[in-house]
Amino acid sequence: MKWFVYAAAFVAICFPASIGILGDGRLNVVLFPLIPTGAGVAVLKYRLYEIDRIISRTISYASLTALSAGIFALLVLAPTAALGSRPKVASWLVALATLVVAFLFQPLRRRVQSFVDRRFDRARYDADRLVEAFSSRLRQSLDVEALASELNVVVSQALHPRSVSVWLRRTD
Repeated sequence: MKWFVYAAAFVAICFPASIGILGDGRLNVVLFPLIPTGAGVAVLKYRLYEIDRIISRTISYASLTALSAGIFALLVLAPTAALGSRPKVASWLVALATLVVAFLFQPLRRRVQSFVDRRFDRARYDADRLVEAFSSRLRQSLDVEALASELNVVVSQALHPRSVSVWLRRTD
C-alpha cells in the first residue's frame, strides 16, 4: 500500500505543478503511469499476489459465469422454443430462471473451484487431503509417540519446511 500511496501522492503533487509551470498536460504522460508502476513494485517486492492463485480464480469464475449463463439461457429459451415462437419471453420465466441460477450459484462455485484446484493447484489440494486424513487418524489414535512421528511426516509432506520437530511435555 505504501508504494501505491507514494506514487499517487507524487502524481497528485506534480500534476498541478506541471500544469502551472508548463501550461499544459505534457508531463502527465510520464506521471500517470507511476501509479500502476508503484502498485506493480509493491506486488512484486512483497509477493502480494501469487500468479497461480490469480489464474486459478480467473478460470474458476470464468467457468462459473459461463455455466450460470448457460443454465439461465437454457431455462429461459427452452420453454420459449417449446411453447412456440413468441417474440416476448414471459417475465415469470425470467424471474424463475434468475432464482434457480441464484440458488445454484454457491454449490456450482464450490464444485468448479474444487475441480480447478485439483487440476491447477495440485500441491495445495494434496496437502489439504493429507491434513484431513491425518486429522481423522488423530481422532482415533491414543498413542502420543506414534502421532508425534506421523505429525512430523505430515507437516514435512504438506508444507516442505527446512526442519520439523515436535516437543511433547511429559506429565508423570
